[in-house]
Amino acid sequence: MPRTTEQTTTPAPITSPTPAGTDPLLQLEYETQPPSGLEAVRLVQCPTELALRGIPVTCSGCRARRDWLLINHRRHVWIRCRCGAEWLEPEITRRDFDAMLADNPSWTNYRTLTQARIALGFDGVFAGLYLQ
Repeated sequence: MPRTTEQTTTPAPITSPTPAGTDPLLQLEYETQPPSGLEAVRLVQCPTELALRGIPVTCSGCRARRDWLLINHRRHVWIRCRCGAEWLEPEITRRDFDAMLADNPSWTNYRTLTQARIALGFDGVFAGLYLQ
């Protein structure tokens, strides 16, 4: 039976407590660790086209075919376009996401997912603009 209502799921913001104490070396060590834990949200940019089961991924909002932001929270992976469209993609597994993340081991920590979207240019401001 097809669904008559569309439900969207958005990942929770990154909530990471800071380490106890005011030692600047401990703070620096903490800030340079990759995000982990149940509430960690990881992001990776994919400037190339994605083909899932041989079918190219196309944004339903602006018809873009490349330059994606992949968002991983727990076992789910979302695809976000520069126009601001975002959808849950069950075809991309956590293993696929980890393989993409292994290509670029550097990371930046953001306080919230919204701040990360704005900093990376996936908040809708650059709709239709390819940065490659």
